This record gives sequence, C-alpha cells and structure tokens, in this order.
Amino acid sequence: MNNGSAPLFVPETPCIIIHEAIMERNIEAMAETAQRNQVQLRPHAKTHKMPHVAKRQLGAGASGITVAKVSEAEVMAQHGISNIFIAYPLVTPSKIERAIALSRQIDLILAVDSDEGASRLSQLAGQHGHTLNVRLEIDTGLRRTGVLYDDALALASRIHAMEHLRLTGIYTFRGALMNKKPTLDLEAAGIEEGRIMVELADRMRALGIPIADVSVGSTPTGAYAATVKGVTEIRPGTYVFQDRMQARFGVCGLGDCAGSVLVTVVSRPAADLAVVDGGSKTFATDVQPNTEPLLLQGFGHVVGLEDAVLERLSEEHGMMRLGPEAQAANLKVGDRLYIIPNHICSTINLHNQVLFLRGEAFEPVPVLGRGKLE
Repeated sequence: MNNGSAPLFVPETPCIIIHEAIMERNIEAMAETAQRNQVQLRPHAKTHKMPHVAKRQLGAGASGITVAKVSEAEVMAQHGISNIFIAYPLVTPSKIERAIALSRQIDLILAVDSDEGASRLSQLAGQHGHTLNVRLEIDTGLRRTGVLYDDALALASRIHAMEHLRLTGIYTFRGALMNKKPTLDLEAAGIEEGRIMVELADRMRALGIPIADVSVGSTPTGAYAATVKGVTEIRPGTYVFQDRMQARFGVCGLGDCAGSVLVTVVSRPAADLAVVDGGSKTFATDVQPNTEPLLLQGFGHVVGLEDAVLERLSEEHGMMRLGPEAQAANLKVGDRLYIIPNHICSTINLHNQVLFLRGEAFEPVPVLGRGKLE
C-alpha cells in the first residue's frame, strides 16, 4: 500500500507492463528444465531486447544468449553480455566486418546456410587473419532459412574445409510443426525435432566433421526437444514473458504471462463497442486472429472481460467488441484495462521502454535493442 507517503506513479497509456515476479518465475522454470535434461540454455533475446533481462537469464544459468541481428549483438555486448549466437545468416560485407570486430571482443558464433554465405564469411575473416566459429542452419520443415536436410551433409563438408571457419555445430528453428504443418502436439513435435537433428549430427561426425553443438527448440517445443539424447542446447525466447499464443499452445496459463499492455478506454460509441488507445502501433499484428492451429479471437486477451474481443486495430485505435458480460461491466471512458498480446516479442519491439512492476512500484527500462534490424 502507498500509506499516504507519496502519490503512486500512474503510467501514461498505452504502455507495456512487465510483472517482475512472474518473469523471474518463468526464467527459473526454463533454467530448471535445461538443467534437469543436462542441456545448455541459450535464450533468444528477440523477445525482450534488453540487456537488463538477458543478465537475469544468465544469472539463472543460461550459457549465453541468441540474437537475430548484428546490431542486437552489439547492444548486448556493449552492456556486458559476452557469449552470443547470431542465429541469422550474414551475407553483406559490412555486417560481416562488424561481426568479425565483435568476435575479437566476445565469444561469438555466427550462422551459415549456404555455400555463398560461408565463402563470404571465410574470405573476409581471412583478410583479417581471423577464424570465425559458425553453426550450420538446417531446414527441418519450416521452409525459412536453413539448408535443405538432404543437402546438409555436403554443405557441412565444404564448410568444414574452409580455412577461416570453424564449424562447431548445427541448429534449427522449427516451432510447433509436424509433417510440415502447424500442430498442437508439442511433445511429438519437439521430440521429432530433436531426433532429426541428432541423427544428422551423427552422420556428420561419421564423415569426420567434429559437430559439438546440436541446438534446437523454441518455447513451445524446447522442453520436449531437450529430452532427446544428443541435443546439447535449447533456444527458447518467448518463455521469459509468455503471451497469449503460448497460453493457447498450453505451454503456460494466462497467469504466467508477465507482459501485458495497459490501455485506456477513450470512447464508448455503442453498448457493444469500446475503443482503447492502443492500435497497430501498440500491438503486434503478425499473429493474426482465426488462423490455424490456434484460432485466437482478436489481437489479445482482455484481462477480466472474458467475452471482450480486441477485434480491430487501426494505427492508434483498438476496437473492442463487447459481449454480454463485458457490457454488464459498464466500461466508462477513462477506465484502464490490461491486454495480454497475442505475440509479446514483436509487441515489445514497438515500444521504447517497458515498465517493470515490483509490488506497487514501476521501474521504466529502455528497450535498448528496439529497432535494431540491421
């Protein structure tokens, strides 16, 4: 309670609130999962983009972090993070040069998935008299980046022969996928993901390629992939905050979602309509409603109003359709609501700062990796 000593800080909306105690619980739970299965935990920092949070994860036992871009790695390194995997192919000379410079300061691992990309890394590293540690990305069904599974052995052999590259492992990002289709059977998906990668690593070792790292696992599948003997590392990201998507997968409950967006009702044009001050510049729209396999309704879960649906977004407006229960709540202009976004990772990237809630106190923390897209 405030005890009347000072007025409580009332944040402006829309803003992201992170319940620190819930975040800490999520961090500890994933660290325990990795430890129990004797695998390394290398969280993907794309979710939070904050060195402040990465240090909490490292303090709980993570061996390093994962990022997607050189600029993210630079931000993390500037704030004392010294073991980073850039899980994204670098192919432009300027980015490779930056990565080489960074690799002289910290333990850095880079990603490759093609002959051309590997050749560019090796050539520039050679010009600097340097050797880069790399992992080969494998496409295990998502059809994003990654060498096709049937081509992986040949490419791994060629990379292994490159003078200025050290092929230390293989990795994949598959997500909740089975037989090239989205699935809610996370256990089967995770075990298959781990098995595919372990078998491929063994085939590479049989060719004399000393694969040390077999890195797999997203937040939905990581706990299951970690149980496969031969998997050495998992790279979940969303788990740190969780979100509505993960709750729908069954990975967590809505009460495990540390992050939510605080909004204000700015208009009540009709009994079944409330408009809030968060639109597409506040909530990520990459996880669309009514798509398989989750079939989420709206762009977020409105806490405390079970039949309210954040149905439509314009840039600055969020239009909520109110069912009978929500209408009975008699929302008024000026009321505040918490909304758990469908996807917290890309929602965080829309905000310059988040507010960490400890008891009744808020601490603003800048999202230092926000917008670091290069």
